[in-house]
Amino acid sequence: MQFTPRKNVLKRPPIMKPVREPEPIILPRPEHPVSRKYISENTLKVLYRLHNQGYKGYLVGGAVRDLMLERRPKDFDVGTDARPNEVRRLFRNSRIIGRRFRLVHVFFGGEIVEVSTFRRDPDPKRQDSGDDELLITSDNTYGTPRQDAFRRDFTINALFYDIGDYSVVDHVGGVEDLEERLVRAIGDPGVRFQEDPVRMLRACEFAARLDFDIEEKTADAIHEHRRELEKASPVRVTEEVLGLLSCGAAADALQWLIDLDLLEVLLPEAYDMIAVEERGLGQFDRIPEALDEMVAEEREIGDAAALAALLLPRVMLRRYDVEAVDQRPMSRRAIDDMVAEVIEPFVARLQISRDRSNRTGAALSGFHRLCEPNLSARARGGLGRRPWFADAVTLFEVLVRATGEGQEELDKWRATEEQLSADVERENEERKKRGRTRRRRRTRRRRGGSRSKKKG
Repeated sequence: MQFTPRKNVLKRPPIMKPVREPEPIILPRPEHPVSRKYISENTLKVLYRLHNQGYKGYLVGGAVRDLMLERRPKDFDVGTDARPNEVRRLFRNSRIIGRRFRLVHVFFGGEIVEVSTFRRDPDPKRQDSGDDELLITSDNTYGTPRQDAFRRDFTINALFYDIGDYSVVDHVGGVEDLEERLVRAIGDPGVRFQEDPVRMLRACEFAARLDFDIEEKTADAIHEHRRELEKASPVRVTEEVLGLLSCGAAADALQWLIDLDLLEVLLPEAYDMIAVEERGLGQFDRIPEALDEMVAEEREIGDAAALAALLLPRVMLRRYDVEAVDQRPMSRRAIDDMVAEVIEPFVARLQISRDRSNRTGAALSGFHRLCEPNLSARARGGLGRRPWFADAVTLFEVLVRATGEGQEELDKWRATEEQLSADVERENEERKKRGRTRRRRRTRRRRGGSRSKKKG
């Protein structure tokens, strides 16, 4: 007998098995170089207290990356599943900061340990950007460690060190990219750079500082979306530019900006470094290398001097062209006006604060004062007491290192600086001595007010 199925009988859909996420790569302690002896004592206190109170405590971000590369981190960040208010209750010496991204800073004297709660990709409906834009303006949606790893910028920055068992946890392939020496965006790089355009600058800085390459799709996305930088927070862009100039690999970082056409969007003024050299006016294109040399020598370079170094080639070109036409040196007033004109669009584009803008302009104008010929010792001493003097001398040294010219004059200014420093120290010592020898006379109060003379 042949069985014939009845018509119009509903078939049960096949049972779909849930798709399992790939397991993270976990490197136990013997298989990685991360050691607690290279983690700051205060960071370990934070990690252990979180762990002992039942929370996850991970060392996260650049510190893990640097320790995996056997480099010494400057800063240590902690990730946890504890909410900011819970972290605040665990540490009296802490404060919740941030609006777009709420964090907890735990204070230990001069050291700050930053603690962030694990997050996931933010809800697009909560963003203040336009309907067709991906720019993230709110980022406080909490998640799991895995979700937190996937919302970070680059694979090499998404490794976790678990204080519970001393293992390194890799959800995104960061260990392999460290071995391949690649900066790779997590997920779709085009999307990630539209979410946060500042990541493009960070990619160039990491590649330069670590001597890595930028992965091909990541580099293509940077080039394609370079105009997104115009939408980024100017304050954050400025801080990234200052970080790039002081990272010790400014020359390579600027080369990455040139190769990916980011420089024309961000710092068109920097192209004048090349223009000055092409016109035979000096090797100004070596200014980034000069900054790197000073960083390697652990020299302090102020923000104003660093920004002024970027703008100096454009100022020098303008001055050269004006003096070539007028056939006479520019006056101090004319130089000050020219400096103000050069820095105005730069300041407006990056929305640099008035204080930082004024100090940058003063450093550039002051540099030209230091270049005046035949200055007397008295005049040098007077300039040495100006508030812009330290930045102007730093700028002078940057140019001497870049061009190889003016070393004798720089030595004179350094001698002036040392003499003034010695004078200030001597004056302070004399003031202290006078304070110790001069005692304040105490006046005796008479009881009962003034006494009248007795009449005899």
